[in-house]
Amino acid sequence: MVVEKSTYSAFRNTGLEEKLKEMGVDEVIVTGVMTNLCCETTAREAFIRGFRVFFSTDATATSDLDLHEATLKNMAYGFAYFVDCHRLKHALTRE
Repeated sequence: MVVEKSTYSAFRNTGLEEKLKEMGVDEVIVTGVMTNLCCETTAREAFIRGFRVFFSTDATATSDLDLHEATLKNMAYGFAYFVDCHRLKHALTRE
């Protein structure tokens, strides 16, 4: 499913929440660009909607390291669990 969005959030007016719930999904992994904008907003909205959120520390990026690190601090405060690419690969390829 490709989600076309017009705001920072992948949930706002996209039908993503409904599709995920229809599929029985209760956990999401956030990766992407603009850690401090799109990734953080999507993660917060997923949390608010009741999803368990995993936020990638090394598969998100932004234009400034300080902004990236500030978002990680925000996410760690109670919105998401951190994962890195190695842990993601291990978890997703486990049999």
